[in-house]
Amino acid sequence: MKESIPKRPFVKEWHLVGFTIFLLLVFAVILSAQAAGVGQDFSADQFFDLWVKMANPDWSYLPDILTPLVQTIQMAIVGTLIGCVAAIPFALLSASNIVKNGFVRGIIRFIMNLIRSIPEMLLAALFVAVVGIGALSGVCALSVFSFGMMFKLLYEAIETVDQGPIEAMRAAGGKQSQVVVFAVIPQVLNQYLSFFLYTLEINVRSSAVLGYLGAGGIGLYLNTTLEMFRYDRTSIVILAILVVVVFVDALSNKLREALS
Repeated sequence: MKESIPKRPFVKEWHLVGFTIFLLLVFAVILSAQAAGVGQDFSADQFFDLWVKMANPDWSYLPDILTPLVQTIQMAIVGTLIGCVAAIPFALLSASNIVKNGFVRGIIRFIMNLIRSIPEMLLAALFVAVVGIGALSGVCALSVFSFGMMFKLLYEAIETVDQGPIEAMRAAGGKQSQVVVFAVIPQVLNQYLSFFLYTLEINVRSSAVLGYLGAGGIGLYLNTTLEMFRYDRTSIVILAILVVVVFVDALSNKLREALS
């Protein structure tokens, strides 16, 4: 029986090709890290000293960050709401089954892609420079970011809806607005709400970081504690952000499960 089983070649039996590729990739990563100067200024003593200080949080600092923490959540909610509502008409104009004019769709999609290509950190820096330090710049940055994300998700969802109700409404002489209200919106409403919750999750995380650039919220306190080398207070800020993010994620998952 053993003689009937062909023996695998040595290279395949020990997976030499796979191991060789893996070692080459590791070698390439090490070379690229050395070329970029990664890790040259790393200090193990400073790293462990930082962790020791952060392992002893200053709990007396917690009441001071409750107000900016609430402000961070408010920024995320308002920014998400503005951006997601504003994205609805542009998503409809970009859907091929709603607007048949390819030139109009192409122009709108091109402009929206330009907006989506700008990261939220850069948006925050731009709005801080325009409207100044505060929650308003954070809300503006999150609104634009939410607008670009919801536009992309929503118009793709609209293009995948069942065409039967749309064709029936048009055959019955329905106007374009009636087609949208009675044939399109009912089919994408649950998806829209799910996209809204997903965008809110992202914005809650982003709003905490945007404040670090001066866009209001708890990020300002994170920046202040780091600049003052009060790492015991920095750990309090990080823990507060972690609790909020975990709570929002859990709540969003429950709501999305209910919608599905």
